[in-house]
Amino acid sequence: MSTVSMTGDELLRVLGTLANPHRLRVVAALAEERNYVSQLARELGISRALLQVHLRKLEAAGLVSADIEVSADGKAMKFYEVTPFAVLLTPEVIEAATRTLTAADLPASAERNAVS
Repeated sequence: MSTVSMTGDELLRVLGTLANPHRLRVVAALAEERNYVSQLARELGISRALLQVHLRKLEAAGLVSADIEVSADGKAMKFYEVTPFAVLLTPEVIEAATRTLTAADLPASAERNAVS
């Protein structure tokens, strides 16, 4: 993932996803080592259900990925790891990204002005 090729919508999705302290902690923990949900929830001190919500959002934004592995006792375990990414945020990157925002992301007043 590179900000050079990120659209405005992609940049908003990544920044919005990272704008949550739980998700930042998940990324930090997974940057140290890949882990499965139960263990990661214990380490972070949050419920598995809440962790699953945050992992789904991180995965949808392309910030983490998952693989299912079978343990020695035959149990399927979903391991998560960080997907390498770098976000360079400069005024120029923001200016370029705003040119690619979809109309759905624009405030209603901006849409009216664009149509007039």
